[in-house]
Amino acid sequence: MSLDLASLNAATPADFVAALGAVFEHASWVAEAAAGRRPFFRVTDLFAAMRQAVEAAPADRRLALLTNHPELAGRAARAGAVAPDSLAEQAAAGLDRLSEAEYARFEALNAAYRDRFGFPFILCVKRHGRASLLRTFAARLESTPEAERRAAEAEVLRIAAVRLDALVTGEGPLQTTGRLSTHVLDTVTGRPAAGVAVELAEIVSESEATIVARARTNAEGRTDAPLIGGRPVPIAAYALRFGLGDYHRAAGLALPEPPFLDVVTLRFGVAEPEGHYHVPLVASPWSYQTYRGS
Repeated sequence: MSLDLASLNAATPADFVAALGAVFEHASWVAEAAAGRRPFFRVTDLFAAMRQAVEAAPADRRLALLTNHPELAGRAARAGAVAPDSLAEQAAAGLDRLSEAEYARFEALNAAYRDRFGFPFILCVKRHGRASLLRTFAARLESTPEAERRAAEAEVLRIAAVRLDALVTGEGPLQTTGRLSTHVLDTVTGRPAAGVAVELAEIVSESEATIVARARTNAEGRTDAPLIGGRPVPIAAYALRFGLGDYHRAAGLALPEPPFLDVVTLRFGVAEPEGHYHVPLVASPWSYQTYRGS
C-alpha cells in the first residue's frame, strides 16, 4: 500500500510512526525523530531527515540498529521468524530456495562474521544476485571492524531507501530502481523484429542459471515491459537468449538445418543496480552485434 507524502505530513505523530516505523529494522525511533521535522516537500527530504536521525544517534543506538537485523538465509529466515519485509526481500533474492549446501555455507559465513564483528552481515539483497551476494559476504569478512561498521550502516540506509521508495509517493522520489530492456532489429528487412522469443537468465555459476524473465518482442521489436524494472537490477552476470532461428523460420526465410545462428546468447554483467541497461540485438541469419544502449 502506497502512502502519500502530503498525508504523512498531516498525520498525527503516532500515525506517522505506525506508517514508517518498520522502514528501519526494529528502530521506530528513526521515524519518531523524523516526525518532528515535518513538513516534507519531497520524498528525498523525508529520507534525509531519517538518515540524519541515524547519524545523530548515540553509538549504542546505532550499534543496536545493526545487531537487530536478521541474518541472511539463516535458520530464522528459513522458519519465517523474521520481519515480513526482510523475509520478502530475502525471498526475492532467491535465498528461500538455496540448497542444503548453500544454507550450510551461509550458516558458516554468518557465524564467522558475527564472531568477528559482533553483529549480523547486512546487505541490501535486492541490489545483488546470488553470486554477487556470496562474493561480497566473503570479501567483507576481511574488513577492519571500523570499516565494516561503516559498510553495514551504509547497507542499512540502502535497505531503508528501497523500502521508503516503495512505500511513499510524492514529489522528489528516491532513485532506488534500475531497468534492463532489449529490442531486436532485423538487418535483412531493415525493420524491428516482431515475435522473437527472449529469455533472460541470471548466471549463478558455470553450472547454474536462474530464469529471470521470458517475453516476446512486439511490433516495435521491443518487449512490452522491461525484462527487469521497478526495482534495482541485481549485480550479476546475465545471459540474454534470442530465438533468432525460429523468428526467421516463421518469416518464411529459407535456412540451412541446422541454421548458422539459431539461439543467440549475449552474456553481460550488471554493476550498477540503479542504472539503465539496454541490451539490443541487431541481427541477420549470418551475423549479429550488440551494445549498451540508452
